[in-house]
Amino acid sequence: MNPIVFRTATRADLAAIVALLANDPLGREREAAGASPAAVDARYVAAFDAIAADANQQLVVVTEGDTVVGTLQLSFIPGIARQGAWRGQIEAVRIAAQRRDAGLGQRMFEWAIARCRERGCTLVQLTTDKRRPDAHRFYERLGFVASHEGYKLAL
Repeated sequence: MNPIVFRTATRADLAAIVALLANDPLGREREAAGASPAAVDARYVAAFDAIAADANQQLVVVTEGDTVVGTLQLSFIPGIARQGAWRGQIEAVRIAAQRRDAGLGQRMFEWAIARCRERGCTLVQLTTDKRRPDAHRFYERLGFVASHEGYKLAL
């Protein structure tokens, strides 16, 4: 078995990332997965370029050999609240279907939390869709607390 590697995503990873994002019932509703790796929607390329240009953003892939088996995005957010605290925001967490329920999610979060510590964050936060009860249980097992109610406004 190949080792698991965490690394910053490259443009060449975009098709695999989009495929992971689209590979569940909620993702199928909101992602534009192309029919082929060459057909990555231009909006994803523009978003990738913006993330890559921002030192406070990190799009991560988790690989096993040459295969992308997971992804997440880290945002490092400076703030005045909490005595000038930095927050780490974890978003767009996905694991390949064949690798779910094998401990990879926990490894991904341990890695992401360690990365937030390295960046001086004093708080790690995330949002999760209310229609993902399995994810809620997973985050609670990791020590996350549903302490706030989140709101979104689609534009």
